[in-house]
Amino acid sequence: MTQLVLVLDATIVNVALPKAQIELGMTDTERQWVVTAYVLAFGSLLLLGGRLADFWGRKRSFLIGMIGFGAASIWGGLSQTSIELISARGIQGAFAALLAPAALSMLTVLFTSGKERARAFGIFGIAAGSAATIGLALGGALTEFVGWRWCLLVNIVFAVLGVLGAVLFMRESKANDHHGQDLWGAIVVTLGFASLVYGLTLAQSGWASVGTIAFLVLGAILIAVFFVIESKTRYPLLPLRVLRNRTRAGAFIVQAVVGAVYIGATMFQAFHLQAVLGFSPLLAGVASLPMAITTMALAPLATRLFERFGARYVMAAGLLIAAVGMFYLTQLTVGGSYWVQVFPGLLLIGIGLAFVVVPVQNVGLADVPWSDAGAASAVMGSSMQLGGSIALAVFTTLFVEIGGGYASGSVAGYAAVYLAAGIVLVVGAIVSAVLVRRAPDAGNGEWSGENSGEWSHETASDWSQSSSSTEASASSEW
Repeated sequence: MTQLVLVLDATIVNVALPKAQIELGMTDTERQWVVTAYVLAFGSLLLLGGRLADFWGRKRSFLIGMIGFGAASIWGGLSQTSIELISARGIQGAFAALLAPAALSMLTVLFTSGKERARAFGIFGIAAGSAATIGLALGGALTEFVGWRWCLLVNIVFAVLGVLGAVLFMRESKANDHHGQDLWGAIVVTLGFASLVYGLTLAQSGWASVGTIAFLVLGAILIAVFFVIESKTRYPLLPLRVLRNRTRAGAFIVQAVVGAVYIGATMFQAFHLQAVLGFSPLLAGVASLPMAITTMALAPLATRLFERFGARYVMAAGLLIAAVGMFYLTQLTVGGSYWVQVFPGLLLIGIGLAFVVVPVQNVGLADVPWSDAGAASAVMGSSMQLGGSIALAVFTTLFVEIGGGYASGSVAGYAAVYLAAGIVLVVGAIVSAVLVRRAPDAGNGEWSGENSGEWSHETASDWSQSSSSTEASASSEW
């Protein structure tokens, strides 16, 4: 439920944005920042949130994150100005950065191997993969019947359920070896990603502008400095050992590609359906559902294929199928038929991503030591959010430069976005084929391949140092 809500919130306001823009008097740039503020704060702070979850306590982090997320949603729903709404969305993203890695790291330490792990991460992947499209449908229904503000206020229900569920069913777990925090690393990486995304946003006014170049260069420098800090600090925010495994690194890149499609491209899908085809917010939301329904329907098949053949080629094939769907959407015309020009493309995208979202979480978090579960979970989450945030900025720039903006009535901008998203998916397929090496053992579903021995050693070592009876039991089982 947590994963569904957090990804859903990146897109639920998309359908409502046209009405919110009119009521609050927002500019086109401010309208984009209603989405960007959330995914940027979410992605930039996830590494810090993951480390806090590891050493502060995953249940405690989950509860604080859920309560703060609900409170920020209330503020956003009651906003009277564009600045209030954008600020509330940023605070939502900040608390989501504490909440998301706590939830995912709990899953990581509870399901350590075998078919149970594959099924658990399959369900988690379905929630992530379908949430963006479900957000469009739910946002359309709420906007149509009760107003755009309820696209934010509806989170109160999820927050109450989340807090009750945590209090009743969750057990506390955390790494017990140290409590140091990498403050400078957190500051530098947050500023680095923020500068990078802001620079891409400024590119709408020209790639050669001083502001665009300055922020892009500053972002790249800060991210490079962050990795230097992580290599030298005693308690790194992101232990570099998390990234050294090529399969895990490949999964992180694929997750960023998924974010680029689900967060970056779906916003333009919502506007395309309303601005070009003339759909109402509700109809636009319903028309987006085939992608999510297809992904959920094929998830059991994707899980079986993953268990049998491994993630490498299953993910690569899925990304290529989704790319064909994106390329299909580029042939849209003004007043064209939804069933001819849009529906087949959405089906292909849904089919393809079903074979990606199920295995990618599992692969990305395989071999992760107990003490690094939160950090690795944060990288998975931040990969998706930052991939979406960067893609949103790039796609918006393409849309404005080629299509002339939202009010131009041109379909060229939408076609350019779909073409760019398709190219990103092809790149993701190449990354999956080249970097992802591991495959599950057909006999028991456990991981085999490069560095598997390293993982067993690290995990046993970390767990053997823990005084928790649960951890001791897990160590004994291994």
